[in-house]
Amino acid sequence: MTSDSDVTTDVTPDWEKRFRAPRVGLPEWAEDAPDRSLFVSNATGTFELYAWDRATGAQRQATDRPNGTTDGTLSPDGEWIWWFSDTDGDEFGTWVRQPFAGGPDEPATPGLEPSYPAGLALGRDGTAVVGRSTDEDGTTIHVVRPDGSAPTVIYRHRESAGVGDLSRDGTLVAVEHTEHGDAMHSALRVLDLDGATVAELDDSRGGTEELGLEVLGFAPVAGDTRLLVGHQRRGRWEPMVWDVASGTETELGIELPGDVSAEWYPDGSALLIAHGFEARSELWRYDLAARSLVAVETPPGTVSGATARPDGTVEYQWSSAAEPPTVRSTAGGVVLDPPGFRAPGSVPVEDVWVEGPGGRVHALAQRPAGRGDGPFPTVFEIHGGPTWHDSDAFASAPAAWLDHGFAVVRVNYRGSTGYGREWTDALKHRVGLIELEDIAAVREWAVASGLADPARLVLSGGSWGGYLTLLGLGTQPGAWAVGLAAVPVADYVTAYHDEMEALKSLDRTLFGGTPQEVPERFAASSPLTYVDAVTAPVHIAAGVNDPRCPIRQIENYVDRLAERGAVHEVYRYEAGHGSLVVEERIKQVRMELEFALKHLPH
Repeated sequence: MTSDSDVTTDVTPDWEKRFRAPRVGLPEWAEDAPDRSLFVSNATGTFELYAWDRATGAQRQATDRPNGTTDGTLSPDGEWIWWFSDTDGDEFGTWVRQPFAGGPDEPATPGLEPSYPAGLALGRDGTAVVGRSTDEDGTTIHVVRPDGSAPTVIYRHRESAGVGDLSRDGTLVAVEHTEHGDAMHSALRVLDLDGATVAELDDSRGGTEELGLEVLGFAPVAGDTRLLVGHQRRGRWEPMVWDVASGTETELGIELPGDVSAEWYPDGSALLIAHGFEARSELWRYDLAARSLVAVETPPGTVSGATARPDGTVEYQWSSAAEPPTVRSTAGGVVLDPPGFRAPGSVPVEDVWVEGPGGRVHALAQRPAGRGDGPFPTVFEIHGGPTWHDSDAFASAPAAWLDHGFAVVRVNYRGSTGYGREWTDALKHRVGLIELEDIAAVREWAVASGLADPARLVLSGGSWGGYLTLLGLGTQPGAWAVGLAAVPVADYVTAYHDEMEALKSLDRTLFGGTPQEVPERFAASSPLTYVDAVTAPVHIAAGVNDPRCPIRQIENYVDRLAERGAVHEVYRYEAGHGSLVVEERIKQVRMELEFALKHLPH
């Protein structure tokens, strides 16, 4: 018999288990050594990079830093792991490398001073093309050669730019740039390694048309000058093939609704198509010779990453709102299973379409299980970006609210991706205010439908979602009972002056100028303008090393709340724009839950 003292009961709540459950990202594999892979995992409690030798099955942790590491890649021969070394999440640093089999880290780009990263491409002969961004120089792109000679600059401009890809033979570099001043719509330039221009493509026509391009990758065949490019000519993202030597552009005419991206199959004969539409995604194989599409079978939900292997199989990371992520293969089964327990599931999402002032708004709603029909206390969890979107994918934070009896609503407001170019581009000039109009329309639906209790509405978000939270509390003060803002923009003028250079470029595009040039637009869109109207209790979390939503502008906002005795709490933590440490993330969610439960009407 077993006595009561022999039985141990795990009293850890499910919401914490979801964060602590070991998980792995989609493995990247070395182009010329496909058995060598690199992946991200939180197995130690902090997200770090891991090396995986598929031939032997051996895995080892490659990085180990207090605040975690996720930015890394493999050299084409699989001999080296490159990773970006910043300081406690400030995103400012240098590239280092270590042998795949293990060994000490060493500087990977000697001669280059610390910077914000702006792309990296590694050649087969050991050459590296390194993009850098600094407040002083704007964007520079350097060639670092394996002979130890000093790095050479092949590109320089004040506006934001980045390394797109290096051709397989190492002779051509594709660059995305915004020299025309529109940081939301890049143009492309192909350079040789001496910096001479080989080809250019600019759908924005010098910034006069809101059409962007993106580099999807050079053909994986030696001497092949075809570049896979994403374009917006038909009102959404889709791929085409641009031969940079002949100038030929081959549009593929892939007739799928929503956004379409692609990458090459390793032999260059086909494309792996990633199709995103109305908060779900799926995969297809496009045969270039036959111009035909064949579905790559995946379950309904969201594919957050996929890669075609040399044997023709496809590996992909999949999840849904109800089911935690797994890395699967079309060959069958799970590719990489993390050690330990699996995260508890959650509840599925319901699709909601609401007529808003700028067109139909798509939202995802979730109801707490076993709590009746409502109305429920409801969290409007607002995504960041702003050019991003919420999807039918697993997320631990919304699941935590559901476990506590809350409904959760996520809104793909104007500015979100996946609903066409016009929807994404609509937020210019009336920044923040347009998004809040869409959120208000969905809020009205949530209350009228009986889902949400109008007296217990929480506005919450991180980054751009945190910005919209603070702006919403000030411009819609009667609508929200509690606000939860993580790493937000709070004082837009100060944020502009303190943020990293690439974000200054984006803000100039969004507002149509600098705070000096269009002060009325910055004032109209800054939460600080409306801080005295805030009546809801507000919780703010801020990373003291955050280069995107810097701490000084948050302190300015908090000081104003304190001056008028407004109910608020502030949590400052030693990291950047969010944390890669699991227990820190749990701590912050627990604070938000306790704050909301304390201040919401009962």
